[in-house]
Amino acid sequence: MPIASHVFIVNSAVPPEIEDDWNRWYNEVHLPEIGDCPGFLSAQRFVCEDASGRRYTAIYELESLEAMQSAELAARRGWAQFTGKVEFKSGVFSKIAEHIPARG
Repeated sequence: MPIASHVFIVNSAVPPEIEDDWNRWYNEVHLPEIGDCPGFLSAQRFVCEDASGRRYTAIYELESLEAMQSAELAARRGWAQFTGKVEFKSGVFSKIAEHIPARG
């Protein structure tokens, strides 16, 4: 199944002392409420564990770039009780290539 033409990606690093509470809130509240915004097609989270610790990525597939302009997203966006405690970067990415064949 192809990935949407536009994705909103959020990368975050969370202090260990709040990680359990943050993951519970993100999985049970934040991911569903953002994923249910108009123009959002899917919402998924991933974790990377390595020598530097755990880092998280959320990927939201968008129907179009206009999805980022909805009143619902504006009202739901943010870190709630975790504001100022989580380091993050986010951005909207647009597809520039559809398929690159595997080599070999």
